Amino acid sequence: MKIVNPLNYPLAVLFACICLVFGARAIKLSPWLMLPITGAISFVGAGYLAKKEPPKVNLNNPILEQELNNAKIQAKLLISKAEHLRIEAQKLLQNASQMELLTAVEYTCQRTLELPEKINHLTQKLAGGDSLLSREELNKQLQQVKSQQKNSKGRALIQLQQLENTLKNNLQLVEEGQDAREAQVFSIVTIITEFAGVLQQLQNKLRSANLDNSEEIQELKDLNNELNNFQESMDVLV
Repeated sequence: MKIVNPLNYPLAVLFACICLVFGARAIKLSPWLMLPITGAISFVGAGYLAKKEPPKVNLNNPILEQELNNAKIQAKLLISKAEHLRIEAQKLLQNASQMELLTAVEYTCQRTLELPEKINHLTQKLAGGDSLLSREELNKQLQQVKSQQKNSKGRALIQLQQLENTLKNNLQLVEEGQDAREAQVFSIVTIITEFAGVLQQLQNKLRSANLDNSEEIQELKDLNNELNNFQESMDVLV
């Protein structure tokens, strides 16, 4: 296990301090014996936590790194909002006729938990000297986006059209030998922002809708489908 500085991992230091207090007071061990033991515990704990961290990558592009960090922050906020919506939906959608909608909303909210891993995957993908997007990959993404547009509407369709324009722009940048990664990551941040807006719209509608009215239930389903389209757009990019 790699030796790391425990001071960079407060949780490991805290656990070592608890062990020190427990050993010295609860089982009456000598402080001179406990100090090296807790020191070893802090190093082992720090090594374990460091091992669990995603590997650091060098993107050689400060703007790109900033956008990816922004995406991670937005993803965490979105997960929190989705969890609140899921809990609220469970309370409001209890009739048998509402179970299909409840299941769909819960699934959509559950999928937001995948966002941090997707962003980490994209970070790894964009890292290194061979990280520039290829013409073949961009063309593949472009075809997927065009295919999704056929089954999309509303804000999700607008987002897909914007994404299509971004991919076309990225292709042009690749042709010119420039780094197209910034536009790729910016598209992800935009999708997350749009997703959050529709999620809030779904929550507001859920609170105010007549849940015994089939037309209003369908409107809720349409909003949830729109969220699924955003998630599919994200899948294309990562």
